[in-house]
Amino acid sequence: MKRVLTGVAAVVVVVVAGFFTVGARIADSVMNTVVSTAVPAVSPAGSALHRRLFVADLHADQLLWGRDPLDRSTRGHVDVPRLQEAHVALQVFAAVTKSPRGMNYDHNTGETDNVLLLALAQRWPRATWTSLRARAVYQAERLRDAALRSGNTLTLITTRDELAAFVDRRAGDPAQVSALLAIEGLHALDGSLASVDTLYAAGFRMMGLTHFFDNEVAASAHGMTHAGLTPLGRQVVARMEALQIIVDLAHVSPQAMQEVLAMATRPVVVSHTGVAATCPGPRNLTDEQLRAIAANGGLVGIGYWDGAVCEPTVANIVQAIRHAVQVAGVAHVALGSDFDGATRTPFDARGMAAITDGLLKAGMDQDTIARVMGGNLRDFLLQQLPSSPAVLRAGR
Repeated sequence: MKRVLTGVAAVVVVVVAGFFTVGARIADSVMNTVVSTAVPAVSPAGSALHRRLFVADLHADQLLWGRDPLDRSTRGHVDVPRLQEAHVALQVFAAVTKSPRGMNYDHNTGETDNVLLLALAQRWPRATWTSLRARAVYQAERLRDAALRSGNTLTLITTRDELAAFVDRRAGDPAQVSALLAIEGLHALDGSLASVDTLYAAGFRMMGLTHFFDNEVAASAHGMTHAGLTPLGRQVVARMEALQIIVDLAHVSPQAMQEVLAMATRPVVVSHTGVAATCPGPRNLTDEQLRAIAANGGLVGIGYWDGAVCEPTVANIVQAIRHAVQVAGVAHVALGSDFDGATRTPFDARGMAAITDGLLKAGMDQDTIARVMGGNLRDFLLQQLPSSPAVLRAGR
C-alpha cells in the first residue's frame, strides 16, 4: 500500500508540475489562434500607404497570458516585435481579471473564475488569488516593467502630454511603440468606489464597465439580468469622468449603454465590437447605437474575430468598418482587434497592413483610411487623456 501511495504522490507531483510549467502555455496556444500563420499578402500601394500611417488598436488582452511583451512569441497575437513589424504605433493593453467557465454571448454568471487558474499556473502573487483589483494592478506592473526594460522602445502613456511627445519622437523613429492601459470589466474594483483611484494610480486610463457577467457596477450584454447601471455604477462613471478615465462600453447591456450615454459629459468608446448590420448578434452594435456613440463624440473599435465579423476574414473586417463609417461617420471609427482575447483572428498583429490594403481596394480614400487605422484614436486620446496626472483624493 505504501508503494501505491508513493506512486500516486509521484503522479500528483508530475501533474502539478506540468500545470505550473505548461498549463498556461497550452491554454494560450489553444485559445488564441489565427486562420493562417502566414502574413497576408499586401499590394505595393497598400504597403506604402500603411507605412505612412499612425496605426493604433483599441484592445488586446496580451497581459493575461504570461508572455513577455518584449519577446517575439510563436503563440498568440501580440508582442512588441510583431507590433513593430506591423508598423503599429499605439496598442491598448487591457487587463482581464475574471472570466466565467463556459463563457457565451447570451447568459453568464460570475460564480466561476477561469482567470484564477491562469493566475495559479503563471505563479502570480498571492494577493491576486483573492482580489480582482490586485490582478489588474499586477498586470499593470508587468506592462510598466516591460516599458522600463525596453530601452525606450515601448512607452507607457498616461497623459496627453506623454502621447504628444511620443508622436513627435516616433516621427523620427518608427520602431517605437506606445501602450495604454485599460481594464476589461469593473468587477476589478472589488466592489469599492475607492478602487477607481487605486487603478488610476496604477496607470489605467480606460475602463470597461463589464465583461461577460453582471457586476456591482452594471449589467453585461451577456449576463443574467440585462439591466442597466447600479447606484454604485453611476458613482463610478462620475468618478471616472472626474479623473478623465475613458469609459469603455464594450460588453455592456443595451440599457446600461443607454444610461451611460444619458449621463456622460465626456466622449466614450466601445473598444472592440462588430456591427449588427454585417454580423447579427448580441455582441455587436445596432445602427441606432452607432449613431448614439457618434452623437456623444465617441469612438467604436471594429474587431477581427468571429463574434464581431462572423467569419474572421479581411473582407468581413473591411465590410464592418465601411458600414460603421457610413452610419457613425468617419471621425468615430477605429480598430479594436481583441487580439489575445481567447479569439480566432485572420492573422496575428503582423497582418495589420492587410486591413489598410483591404480598405484601399474597397475604394476608401486615403484620408479616411488614415483616420480609421489610427488617426482617430490618436486624436481622441490627445483630447481625452488628462494633461497631467490627477491629484487623487486624500486617503485613497
